[in-house]
Amino acid sequence: MIPGKFSGYKKTLLNSLDRLNRFSKSTDFSKALILGFAITMPIVLGVKSGFFEIGLALALGALLSSPSDVSGSERHKNFGILLSTFLAVLASLAGGYLAFDSLLWLPILGIFFFAISYLSVFGFRASLISFSGLFAMVLSFANISEVLEIYERALLIGVGGVWYLFLTILWNRVNPKGQTDQYLAQCLDLTSQYLRVRGELIVKNQKREDLFRRLLELQSEINENHETLRDILISARKESGNSGYERRRLLVFVQLVDILELAMANPVNYEKMDRLMEQHPEQILSFQKLILNMANRLMIISAKIQQRKTLPSTGQLKYSLEEVKVSIRDYEKRQHTYPDEGAIILHNLFDYQEKQVEKIIRTEQLLQEKDLGEIGLLKKDDILKFITPQEYSPKLLLENLSLKSPIFKHSLRLAIVVMAGYAVGDFFSLQNAYWILLTIIVIMRPNYGLTKTRSKQRTAGTLIGAGIAIGIVLITQNVVLYGILAVVSLIIAFAMVQKNYKTSATFVTLSVVFVYALLEPNVLDVIQFRVIDTLIGAGLATIGNLILWPSWEFLGIKNLIFDSIKANKDYLKEVTSFYSKKGQVTTNYKISRKQAFLGIGNLSSAFQRMTQEPRSKQKNLEKIYELVTFNHNFLTSLASMGTYIQNHSTTSASKHFIAYTNLITSNLERSLSKLKGEQQMAEDNKSIRKDAELFFNERIKNIIQDKSRPNDNINPGGTELQEAQLVYEQLRWLLELSGKIENKIREIDF
Repeated sequence: MIPGKFSGYKKTLLNSLDRLNRFSKSTDFSKALILGFAITMPIVLGVKSGFFEIGLALALGALLSSPSDVSGSERHKNFGILLSTFLAVLASLAGGYLAFDSLLWLPILGIFFFAISYLSVFGFRASLISFSGLFAMVLSFANISEVLEIYERALLIGVGGVWYLFLTILWNRVNPKGQTDQYLAQCLDLTSQYLRVRGELIVKNQKREDLFRRLLELQSEINENHETLRDILISARKESGNSGYERRRLLVFVQLVDILELAMANPVNYEKMDRLMEQHPEQILSFQKLILNMANRLMIISAKIQQRKTLPSTGQLKYSLEEVKVSIRDYEKRQHTYPDEGAIILHNLFDYQEKQVEKIIRTEQLLQEKDLGEIGLLKKDDILKFITPQEYSPKLLLENLSLKSPIFKHSLRLAIVVMAGYAVGDFFSLQNAYWILLTIIVIMRPNYGLTKTRSKQRTAGTLIGAGIAIGIVLITQNVVLYGILAVVSLIIAFAMVQKNYKTSATFVTLSVVFVYALLEPNVLDVIQFRVIDTLIGAGLATIGNLILWPSWEFLGIKNLIFDSIKANKDYLKEVTSFYSKKGQVTTNYKISRKQAFLGIGNLSSAFQRMTQEPRSKQKNLEKIYELVTFNHNFLTSLASMGTYIQNHSTTSASKHFIAYTNLITSNLERSLSKLKGEQQMAEDNKSIRKDAELFFNERIKNIIQDKSRPNDNINPGGTELQEAQLVYEQLRWLLELSGKIENKIREIDF
């Protein structure tokens, strides 16, 4: 028992140390260190030189410019930091000179907060720049400077922002590969998790529903990662040219997108495989072992990519692939009919896994700086099409001036809740009441579910941090220790803000308490007011999202369903075209694939948010979940057919294939028309479908009769039989799913 326990503890310890090591090398941690240095250095120099007020203003400038320093192209980050700094200066001037010291100023306060928040219509980075402005205006109420004039403090905040920009540019020159490598490692990690879930799904079990939900969650996370990587890699290639490093990383990303498509592709029906392989579970287990080994291999690559070490041999992966091949041969020898349906399914599944192994090995070769080989890149004009453009036209401000716009409603809601928070603080004469406003702007999000979650996490983190701070303050009154803990807590808080918000809130509270412990004699009062103000702010934010023009997911999910179906229809069109014309995979094919992946990812994210809302607002939850499932299954089936056509020499597309895809397209078009409020008459397609089914069944029968013979090769009956079986199965499944999508949409009252 003791050796076993010791081994378990050792493994846990090693895993923890590995996670800590990877975290210490992450861009989140490096950015936190830079920000910590940018904040503490001016303060330390200010204290040493007797100009504490100046040092504090510079530190605030660094802090206020940092929110827009998120992953992306260097150009976008630099512009974001400059715009954050500029807006912070303007907001500091406005908050300082208007001096909201009377409730009569509340409407003007609301107008300012609405205007700054409304800038979020220009996208994600704009929302972070907007937050800098909101943050600056809240801090202008703190009256932390009794020496500097308002304009002097604002100008110093601007200088502090430029100071932070200088440090980020300098760090990027020192470590230009850090950001790219981290997101590639994260992409490998997420793809590994996706493969692992696929490996668990292949075995008959009672958890398939939960595993499928996990697939949907991972799809959303992978989509976000892919979008960030596209921005980083494609923008870098546009700005710096076709350098060896950038080209190699872009090629790795291309491989990872293909690996995801192969992982998503589902060439078999799980229930059908369960039935056919019920007496041969070892066949499924051999495939599961191979898939899990591939997932482990991606995890190893992910860990090594940031450490920049040589990868170990791929021998285990090739050995697992050979085991599957031998297992299929053993299965065939035991069958009385040749070839049977089970064998064809196993061969098709093997083909996909074999291609997956090839892609993983190719990824390793690229990372180990082997010859780039024949893998090419698209032209610059084509590759830029893969970046999702962000419109910055002023007309967006006018177009969103409506309660139909989520950003307009959020900005209006935020302004009202901020006014309420300010009024509460003023009425009860709370010490540091601006903490209420700070809590509100940090917690409030456009949707109720995320606001509620952040409220809980913020409250829990504040209470935990306050408890820890009280313990430390009661144990020691060492101001040097307070200073060290304040800086360390600040760095950890910034490093964890994206990974674990509750932990981040805990360390923010610790940092704030220790800073005040250096300035205030009665730090316990500071802790008390910090907790009270956080509870008030969190409560107001949650109530505001609940009663003020709430953006319930069921109101907007119809549009996301429409987008997902349309993206799948466009992807089907490109797959059909590619099957008919053959040749190289076109840019339009890849773009349609990307849009289909994004469509299902956005839809599944909206559904997850819907499950966090009050039950009374979860309208048609089960039916919408079925629609999400149908759309995801449609995409996996389509990806299966698309990847098969890409990786095999296929026969000419028959008129029956075209007829089948036309039927599927018609079902999807009627679904789209229904979502738009239009009506289309259903077509009588029974005769077309019957003719196509007879054609495919007859074709499969003829192939078997022509090619049936004893054979030890991995492709019995030839690839023509596999093609006929797989394409026919996927067409039938796509037609059935498109019909289910249409029927389910008719059932839902949007």
